[in-house]
Amino acid sequence: MAYKSGICNLPLHNGTCPRWLFPRMKRLAGAISEALVYEYGQEEFLRRLADPFWFQSLACVIGYDWHSSGTTTVTCGALKQALNNQNLGISIAGGKGKTSRKTLEEIESTNFDLSASKIQKLKYSSRMSAKVDNCLVQDGYQLYHHSLVYDENGNWAVIQQGMNSETRYARRYHWLSYNVVDFAEEPHNAICCDNKNNSTLDLTSKNNNEIKKISVDLVNDDIRHLTKCFNKKITAQKTLNDFNNNHRKNTKIVTMLPRHNIIDMGKRNIEMLKKAHELQPQNYEELAAIKGIGAKTVRSLALISELVYGAEIQWKDPVKFSFAHGGKDSIPFPIDRKHYDSTIEIMKNAVMDAKIGDKEKLTAISRLRGFYSS
Repeated sequence: MAYKSGICNLPLHNGTCPRWLFPRMKRLAGAISEALVYEYGQEEFLRRLADPFWFQSLACVIGYDWHSSGTTTVTCGALKQALNNQNLGISIAGGKGKTSRKTLEEIESTNFDLSASKIQKLKYSSRMSAKVDNCLVQDGYQLYHHSLVYDENGNWAVIQQGMNSETRYARRYHWLSYNVVDFAEEPHNAICCDNKNNSTLDLTSKNNNEIKKISVDLVNDDIRHLTKCFNKKITAQKTLNDFNNNHRKNTKIVTMLPRHNIIDMGKRNIEMLKKAHELQPQNYEELAAIKGIGAKTVRSLALISELVYGAEIQWKDPVKFSFAHGGKDSIPFPIDRKHYDSTIEIMKNAVMDAKIGDKEKLTAISRLRGFYSS
């Protein structure tokens, strides 16, 4: 199945990649990718893309902004064009904005000889990784970029990014298709960012297992019981201190959440719950996977579980913390185009020499290896 290996927060920057830079980024990204796949194999290449620190290092090496949101979209765009035109057994589907909505279609039209079941698994993994980061981890970031990198054996990594219009920050999410068996239960290996959101609803957390179990039970039970929950008054009224994350410490600090936790089902959500009831999901992942079940629905079910059945929601952002050629904005220094082109040639020649038995030049790739292992 999958695990999410990391998150990175990046400021939103305006502007586009210079025309002279992107072709160079594509060539250098292709040369580095070829060297990595040749030296370490497809699986290791996917693992590195799923590491937020290594991916950031790669973006710096190929010369884009070291810290802007475009680091993700432009680097993935360069990788996509490079990998899809090379015979490395690795391909990329999706991208930014409207292109992200073509991911499933591009998986269907893959050139790899994948079985129907593996193609369906890739499509399911693409859809679920996006759904988890948009709906089950409600941290205020709306996805606008989604790239699925997969190999000829059906292994995959996902690099996707969301935007917070209020803070003007983007958050990058990394996934990898190894080790974890449940999309809905702590698929994170590491989550990195600069800022925490004190009102994040993380429904993948084990601390919310009771909430998730009750949510599934609510859907599988008589759907009319849910309607009654909205029509009757809740007698166990909460105090302001109940909404303070530190209330167990007996502090007198009251922290108000930025938005009201008002249960607003609406006709569409009620219809989705009826659909879920008909399907009788066996666990929380099956519930979340139902088409049409979105952030409002899972949030509403979680709040009902807390207000009516006493299960306490854990509000916690699942984050810890988040130059070879310069940057396009001359930070930390301007890109030297001749030096950049020379690096591309060195990488290409290193791979060519390695194929005939001379691997000395491939030691250049060890700089990226150092970032990865640190």
